[in-house]
Amino acid sequence: MAFTFHKALGHVIFKTRGWTFEPLPPYWQKKQVIIGFPHTKLVDTAMAFAGFAMVEQKGHVIVKKEAFKGPLGTWLRWLGAVPIDRDSATGLVGQLVAEFEKRETFHLALVPEGTRKGARRLKTGFWHIARGAGVPIVCWYLDNDAKRTRWLGSFEPSDDLEADLQKVRDIYAAAGHHISAA
Repeated sequence: MAFTFHKALGHVIFKTRGWTFEPLPPYWQKKQVIIGFPHTKLVDTAMAFAGFAMVEQKGHVIVKKEAFKGPLGTWLRWLGAVPIDRDSATGLVGQLVAEFEKRETFHLALVPEGTRKGARRLKTGFWHIARGAGVPIVCWYLDNDAKRTRWLGSFEPSDDLEADLQKVRDIYAAAGHHISAA
């Protein structure tokens, strides 16, 4: 299996950092938008990729298309990065909805905080992408205190953005992570 090396490497990364990764939840699907909190360190992305490898899944993140030149592009694609054209007329949401449409499986991982420096409000692109692609939103949590990853729940986006953002806040609050409403 192609993931054998990746799976072993994922286990090494988690073990050396003293972390555990929960098995896939029963609501796991072939296509979904996975949101994760908190995003405080660059290593969070490495932990996400390592975790996906441990459960033999391919996680995808977005990277500006300019980064895909030369050998770096090959490596980024291998990791699961998706090139995004920031000048495209279809916009970010349209490009990612198209990715969902052309792939049999697609696990798009996004951080609604959008930055490691902390954000005043949630970015809503994840909701627009999930809604446009007709896929669920899965809530994932990096529990830094317990040094483990946690799957918190999944829901189908509704027609009400504000209600769904509150649902996200409630899911994470129940896990002990509070997201600002501002």
